[in-house]
Amino acid sequence: TAYDPWFLSQMADQVACEEALTDTPLDETLLLRAKRFGLSDKRVARLTGRTEGEVKALRRSFGIVPSFHFVDTCAGEFRAATPYFYSTWGEQDEGEPVGGHPVAILASGPNRIGQGLEFDTCCTLASLAWRSEGRRTVIVNSNPETVSTDYNVSDRLYIEPLTPEHVKAVLEKEGIRDVVVQLGGQTPLNMARALTEWGASIVGTSLESLEDAEDRGRFAQLIKRLGLRQPDNRMAGTPSEVAAAAAEIGYPVLMRPSYVIGGKNMFIAYSRQELDQFLARGIVFDREHPVLVDKFLEDAFEYDLDALCDGTNVYVAGILEHIEAAGIHSGDSTCVFPVYKSTPEITREMIDAAVKIARDMQVKGFLNIQFAAKDGLLYVLEVNPRASRTIPFISKASGVNLVRAAVRIWDGRSLEEQGLTANGYGEGRCITQWAVKEAVFSFDRFTAVDPLLGPEMRSTGEVMGMGATVGEAFAKSQAASGTML
Repeated sequence: TAYDPWFLSQMADQVACEEALTDTPLDETLLLRAKRFGLSDKRVARLTGRTEGEVKALRRSFGIVPSFHFVDTCAGEFRAATPYFYSTWGEQDEGEPVGGHPVAILASGPNRIGQGLEFDTCCTLASLAWRSEGRRTVIVNSNPETVSTDYNVSDRLYIEPLTPEHVKAVLEKEGIRDVVVQLGGQTPLNMARALTEWGASIVGTSLESLEDAEDRGRFAQLIKRLGLRQPDNRMAGTPSEVAAAAAEIGYPVLMRPSYVIGGKNMFIAYSRQELDQFLARGIVFDREHPVLVDKFLEDAFEYDLDALCDGTNVYVAGILEHIEAAGIHSGDSTCVFPVYKSTPEITREMIDAAVKIARDMQVKGFLNIQFAAKDGLLYVLEVNPRASRTIPFISKASGVNLVRAAVRIWDGRSLEEQGLTANGYGEGRCITQWAVKEAVFSFDRFTAVDPLLGPEMRSTGEVMGMGATVGEAFAKSQAASGTML
């Protein structure tokens, strides 16, 4: 296998543990062994034919609860001022709760295509903003190789898997109820309901509003209720329904699964044959998490709008116009701020739609909306009530620390009090006239990745160029990205 024998023995032990769970009655010794091997309650439940709740109750009845040890960052030579904690099982717990009514920030975990350093930047800036206001912060992240896990960013760091089970254990340990899920991309958002049902208080936008945007069916109803325009679409919970919807709408169609980021598993089909290729991927979807089948808008212009809202006042931080046509993921597109070809009418319509959506959803914090314009008509493609990957870019280009402004909203300070809005509305400006965001690709390293861009994200990073003209900003962005001009 070319694997080191040590790793092979660890994997063999893991397999043996799982086989024991399927063949042996679940007692205290076996359950403790499973937890020490890192198996979640959900995995143990699947292997033993129980529910996750039953496994959790049995584990607690045995007194099997996680204990937390700290990583001594000073190797025993000095006292670690900000210890990093990790969970283990059957050991003595180390450390006391940080105290002082802290807030938990759920970070983004491993950097990957679709969820990279932009979200980690947001988590870092939020923690620093809260600490400057005198409030303690606890960051939960499974990736120690990030800025948010530096010793001076938070009051306490837990290096833990970003799952409901592990996050709830941290919240219990620290006695925390306030949890931020808007900053770390899709991973924290997917835990919002489980944490709310447990008793956590989601900071900012309510769970109902988050799910209105994340669930494709509820999103379509939201846009229809507000009288906004969206591409012709149908909901589909089975492969046959997908095929029927595509036939009814007419090709080309765009498939949008729910609760994803980076355009994961999105697909444009120009024919029934290509649709069958999408269905052959084996993507899991059902009536609870259906696929939205959209009419794909060919040769349309696409825009990203980032805004802040305190529930009433709306600050449109910036509108980015994509150079590429609609259909290329926003993370892969070259974006210009402010818009450079949009008509004043389309720009005004985007702003009006953003204000209407933000106020209707009672957004408190970030709002990202993706639009497309074709033949003079504006369509709403997506609404994301969370920090988008363009927040660091807009913050630098406009000179406004949007994350700090969001933190102040969550602490009860309106946008009017922060001086960002007047009479309910405010708008950001580029400090150097023009700014361009360019994607960076790693096709030379990921040789198996299809270099043909589409709705599923491919880029691994981004750069920006700023200048007094669009051409100057664009040239700088190309030079920074390594593109040979």
